[in-house]
Amino acid sequence: MPFPPAFIDEVIARNPIEDVVGQYVTLKRSGSNLFGLCPFHGEKTASFSVAPDKGMFYCFGCHKGGGVINFEMEIEGLSYGDAVRALAKRAGLEVPEDEQYQSRYRQQERLWALHKEAARFFHSCLYAPMGASALEYARGRGMSQTTLTKFGIGYAPDSWDDLVNAMRKKGYTDQELRDSGLVTVSKKNGNLFNRFRDRLMFPIIDVRGNVIGFGGRIMNDRDKNAAKYLNSPETLIFNKRKNLFALNYAKKSKMGYLILVEGYMDAIALHQYGFDCAVASLGTALTDDGAALLSRYTDQVVLIYDGDTAGQNATQRAIPMLEKAGLQVKVLKMRDAKDPDEFLKKYGADRFKILLEESSNRVEYQLAAIARKYDLRDDDQKVRYLQESADLIGSLPSAVQRDVYGGRVAEAAKISADAMQMEIQRAWKRRVYQEKKKQEKIDLSPARNLQPKSRDIRYTNMKSAMAEEMLLSLVLRESALLDSTGGLKAEMFSSELLGRVYAQLKQRHEQGLDVSLAGLTDLTPEEMSHIAGILHRQQGPVNEQALTDCIRTIQNEYQASKVTTEDDLLAVRERMKERKGMKA
Repeated sequence: MPFPPAFIDEVIARNPIEDVVGQYVTLKRSGSNLFGLCPFHGEKTASFSVAPDKGMFYCFGCHKGGGVINFEMEIEGLSYGDAVRALAKRAGLEVPEDEQYQSRYRQQERLWALHKEAARFFHSCLYAPMGASALEYARGRGMSQTTLTKFGIGYAPDSWDDLVNAMRKKGYTDQELRDSGLVTVSKKNGNLFNRFRDRLMFPIIDVRGNVIGFGGRIMNDRDKNAAKYLNSPETLIFNKRKNLFALNYAKKSKMGYLILVEGYMDAIALHQYGFDCAVASLGTALTDDGAALLSRYTDQVVLIYDGDTAGQNATQRAIPMLEKAGLQVKVLKMRDAKDPDEFLKKYGADRFKILLEESSNRVEYQLAAIARKYDLRDDDQKVRYLQESADLIGSLPSAVQRDVYGGRVAEAAKISADAMQMEIQRAWKRRVYQEKKKQEKIDLSPARNLQPKSRDIRYTNMKSAMAEEMLLSLVLRESALLDSTGGLKAEMFSSELLGRVYAQLKQRHEQGLDVSLAGLTDLTPEEMSHIAGILHRQQGPVNEQALTDCIRTIQNEYQASKVTTEDDLLAVRERMKERKGMKA
């Protein structure tokens, strides 16, 4: 463990969960608990619960849960150790030294500092004679001096070792350079070479203001195999799936929504023209992690991807990701320009504002995409267009929406509104029937419904697992019951996770430490959320008899599994003997 248990307990005690959560979520009391809108997924109805007496949070919508440390990890995107440090600092506590953790944290700090120095190096090179062509290119793309400074735009010289030598002079080791992703290593002799060469450089900055990576645009086309844009690889401090370019600025925007674009240049151009809510994905398509990150700062996103086929396909993939994260999605269709950067240079900010105001919602966008696939002058294609449109409209929850969009499609296809509504009604009924059958299947299989969603923590013995869940709920609500668990051992649990949690709670109790959800230190966020869900779900009476019943079930199932295993082994041995006799 990176920190002494007593210190963790002190951190938890000095940071009441309702106070920490209250910095991010507006909470209202309902009974003994507090409720608010979940900060981890967009929602309109408060399903995020904080239980001060248990020191835990749980969302009934996205099912995230845990204690105050886990909340800090999730909300700020921190490691366990960094979350503890942040909470300790908040409470004015001195963090005890732990060499293993300190070593990792020092490594992170060194990499942050190295990247900051590299950003300064690239920025200075932009104004040196070697960077003249790159500076001319940047200014030709419309970047003002203010923008160049604000975003730290730089230039990576067309050199094999300029950056390597500069960072060595700053005191950084070759190993630190390797860990940074800023260099490549020669397979022949192990020499270090600059990863970025002759490229306009874009520092990637996280929401806390740390430079964590770079994107580089090539300045020449001599090498036809070279990528137009090259990004930093995954490192200890950089994960492209969990970061977005310019979010460090956009999170402070007062515009009430965020604009998601494809590239650095589009995001920078939007900021320069006053649209300070623009962000860009990092050299890859939007991911679920990226959508979840957006949902922390807004409930509405305007998608502006390129108008080519690749951009349209990316838009179609992004829409369900964003909606899954609870975000309202609008799509801006670019007119007379391939991207926002080009449009702004041609027509200015005022025209772009009009485009934003005319942004279509995702249904309008998807209906338009369907229409482009078919020639409505051909009867067969018209029928396919109407059927696909009806399937989309039939998935909408609102009867008003189905009526409005159905009318538009009918008008476009020049058919009667009644005929279109009949087709939509059939599609809607199919959807309802399918969802009903799916729910019935779940309802008829209660064991399946109670199974953890993650395969990594699936239960193998539901009878024992239910007793194990109840037991953990009992001892977490009344720790004194741990004195009565007798000879119950962790290895008797059918679930490895539940057995591991029991062992840790038992140990903490025997050491005189606080027995709480927040005090569990070796669980992944997913495991912690699962345990939090158990604690919220299990609300039975807390007494010795309930505990005894749980213990009896766990022990009986454990003994039954041992007998079964032994019998199976004996049966295998007998069959082997028979086979040997037949061969003889």
